[in-house]
Amino acid sequence: MPGSANGSNGSTKAMGVLTVGGLVVVSAYSVALGSNGWLWFGWVVLGLLTLAMVMTQQSG
Repeated sequence: MPGSANGSNGSTKAMGVLTVGGLVVVSAYSVALGSNGWLWFGWVVLGLLTLAMVMTQQSG
């Protein structure tokens, strides 16, 4: 059923958009105010969570 996984697929797409948006924000912050290791660490964690969501979507 194509419509059955629609809710979780939408959340995965939203997480991907948030991850890409976070990359843009962290990059702009680094250019304007200097690099902040905690921001990059947070973005990496967000990226790994997004990747895990994508992998679970594909396996299910």
